Amino acid sequence: MNDIKLIVTDMDGTFLNSEHQVSPDFPEVYEELKKRNILFVPASGRQMLGITKYFGDIENEMAFIAENGGYVIYKNEELFADKLDQKYISEIINAIRKIPGATAVLSGKKKAYVETDNHDFITYISQFYTDNERRDDLAEGVDDSIFKIAIYHPEGSELNVYPVLKEFEKYDLEIVVSGQYWLDIMNKNINKGNALEKLQKTLDITPQQTMAFGDYMNDIQMLENSKYSYAMKNAHPLVKKAANFEACSNDNFGVLKIIKDYLNTN
Repeated sequence: MNDIKLIVTDMDGTFLNSEHQVSPDFPEVYEELKKRNILFVPASGRQMLGITKYFGDIENEMAFIAENGGYVIYKNEELFADKLDQKYISEIINAIRKIPGATAVLSGKKKAYVETDNHDFITYISQFYTDNERRDDLAEGVDDSIFKIAIYHPEGSELNVYPVLKEFEKYDLEIVVSGQYWLDIMNKNINKGNALEKLQKTLDITPQQTMAFGDYMNDIQMLENSKYSYAMKNAHPLVKKAANFEACSNDNFGVLKIIKDYLNTN
């Protein structure tokens, strides 16, 4: 395992602990990765600003995969940006309104957009969608490139949202359960795995030189595009099945533990 050139990790439930904190050991580990010319890449369903805010001054040295693969940057240069068709957005928003308890977020390049007045919800999503704005009617559209529609359900997305919205796969859209309470809708073939592949090809790095970490179904394609694929101990069972290895839980900073073990033995 002495040929690693790229380490890619999901954020929530994986790299961050349950308090959405980065391990205090990360700066030291990052400096060692940098010395060895190993690129560290956060990959998340979050808005880009909701990821980069964790990395401060080193942001311009890194690559980031945001919006579940809909937006990719490397050293502050845009490599890829996707856009949903407005006609699908309108129809999906109207369908979401019929799901009791569900709340939609339109995630765009400029901002994230909501139509709820629920202050607690807006405060909650601000940790993922740093720059957000309330609109009266999301079905009317916004002057922005929308990467994805994220749907939150407090009783779980897999059982309460997916069965209703999976019909939109007929439009060649990806409908993916991205967390216990979240479901994301993107264009077909927009996922972390394909985004990782674009980055690998740009940098001439192979899956055999890639280590990846994830915990939920939106991480599966990314894990499949990495030889050294790790599911967190707290991961969904389908993710554990897809991964080649297991790391300890995010609350024990399992990602950092595996990386440190690798650095100490190679």
